[in-house]
Amino acid sequence: MKRKGKLFRACGVTSVAAATVMMMATASGASSSGSIAKGAPVKIGISLSLSGDFSADGLAYQQGYKLWAADVNASGGLLGHKVVLDITSDASSPTQVVTNYQKLISVDHVNLTFGPFSTLLTLPAAQTVNRYGYAMIEGAGGGPSVFQAGLKNVFDVTLPVAYDLKPFATWLTSLPASTRPKTISYVTSNDPFTQPVVQEAQKLIGKSVKTVYNKVFPAEATDYTSIADAVAAAKAQVVVLGSVDVPTVSAFMQAFEQAHYTPEAFIATAGPDQGAAFIKAVGAGNADGMMVPNSWYGGSKNPASRKMVAEYVKKYGGTAAGVNADIAEAYSVGQAMAQAVTATKGFNNAAIIKYLHSGPTLSSVQGSVKFDALGENTAQTAYTFQWQGAKFVEVNPVGDPGAVKVLFPKPAWGK
Repeated sequence: MKRKGKLFRACGVTSVAAATVMMMATASGASSSGSIAKGAPVKIGISLSLSGDFSADGLAYQQGYKLWAADVNASGGLLGHKVVLDITSDASSPTQVVTNYQKLISVDHVNLTFGPFSTLLTLPAAQTVNRYGYAMIEGAGGGPSVFQAGLKNVFDVTLPVAYDLKPFATWLTSLPASTRPKTISYVTSNDPFTQPVVQEAQKLIGKSVKTVYNKVFPAEATDYTSIADAVAAAKAQVVVLGSVDVPTVSAFMQAFEQAHYTPEAFIATAGPDQGAAFIKAVGAGNADGMMVPNSWYGGSKNPASRKMVAEYVKKYGGTAAGVNADIAEAYSVGQAMAQAVTATKGFNNAAIIKYLHSGPTLSSVQGSVKFDALGENTAQTAYTFQWQGAKFVEVNPVGDPGAVKVLFPKPAWGK
């Protein structure tokens, strides 16, 4: 899952902090040149949300990063150097993520850096490592704010969020007039990931389906009952929910069920893609028919993805359908960095940044990766996925070889 995060006001790095970063870099002798002695390990610095609002996703990202590192080391490491992950917790805090990357580079002297989880944390993280000249490859910072900052060192292996709901919008507006829903509700947190996604969906769907409810709520909200009740009262046939996690989606689903309101189509920007964690929270019967945009799922035919999923299931149990999309995003970060290191024949961050901006097409468990001038991956395809019984399946783009028929209308709750 990709690209999520609640909105906090302390997203930037102050000039005082910037000056501190520069002084620390000078004092410690931290360098982005990446020279590593023969036989020494290559250290990769990562800040993850192992506690706080994003802990579920942060822990999943840790699993994905570790799975990649284990595979690389089993194959001889990066250019013969064993990979060591230096992971520290940022407690889902934009302030702490800055401190963490300062320490990782200037004190721990890591050679490379991988991104944290969420757009919220990726922006200050990328700004920080940029001051040291480090590249930051990441998989969950796809909000526009990350790329509008004009940084040259940040690269997101996951599809930009603006494309997320395009297949869903295309499917919805292409339905025959006789079966196409007539009304739709849009509700989203004012989050740097969710709000742009939902706004783009509104543009794409336009007047093809009448908007009867449109609400932006604070990302800091912890009780969604009144908001969800208002959505239910509007009785729209379609609901588009801008959510960042499973608890948010679960809260809306529970409120809808209590109000005896089942939309014919219900898509959430994040949450249903969390595999077993989502099913555990809402129940298999309630999950039936729930939709979510993404660029990867556990049933992907990609050979590298199949191998990764098999390794994950062997290590952690469960099924392919229950594998969290965060695992694939994190694993893809490692794959992209490994290909850049191989291509540049070393760990020089400046060379890695230059190479990634030169337009190579890389491969990952999520599919192709090709960065544009902003660092966005424009090579992936956007999909819509849906829970159909115990299966998590691709349903559009309609006509795609892997797509199955959309379960529409959504079954009643618990059926």
